[in-house]
Amino acid sequence: MSNNTNKVNTNPMKVITGPDTRWSYANVWEAKSINGGTPKFSVSLIIPKSDTRTIAKIKAAIEAAYREGEAKLKGNGKAVPPLSAIKTPLRDGDTERPDDPAYANSYFINANSSTAPGIVDADRQPILERSEVYSGVYGRASINFFAFNSNGNRGIACGLNNLQKIRDGEPLGGKSRAEDDFATDVDEDFLS
Repeated sequence: MSNNTNKVNTNPMKVITGPDTRWSYANVWEAKSINGGTPKFSVSLIIPKSDTRTIAKIKAAIEAAYREGEAKLKGNGKAVPPLSAIKTPLRDGDTERPDDPAYANSYFINANSSTAPGIVDADRQPILERSEVYSGVYGRASINFFAFNSNGNRGIACGLNNLQKIRDGEPLGGKSRAEDDFATDVDEDFLS
């Protein structure tokens, strides 16, 4: 019996993103309903275009999910639609979010799950304090890709497995963190 802890990923549809992936719209503690749908845990993963290794892994996983899901994608049709003609989760931030500087020079993927993701720190210890994980942190994400065919919508979707926070980042969404607001002892406007 081997004690090898570095298991090789044998699922071609599963990807672990690079450590410079930034998390946005991080609904990872409580499931939220979008447009009245089933409540889900979700995060938008912002991946720098310079992280060519992660982007290549994601493109390969999308192709693997397409090949694996051809029967589902075909549905009642005569043929499987080409990959270029269906919805895929990898999107260009420069094109789709041109007014949001957080998405500049990046790709992004919206990943979700009906079950809560496991969340650990850089040392793989569970993060229990909710304030540690917010929109703007950097970390790795374990995600998987799969084909869907629902109500005439066909494509490849991205499931959220687990998250690993690597480092803090500037909070997204304009809200400051309490730790930052009270970082100094000086109170500039106290009784001034």
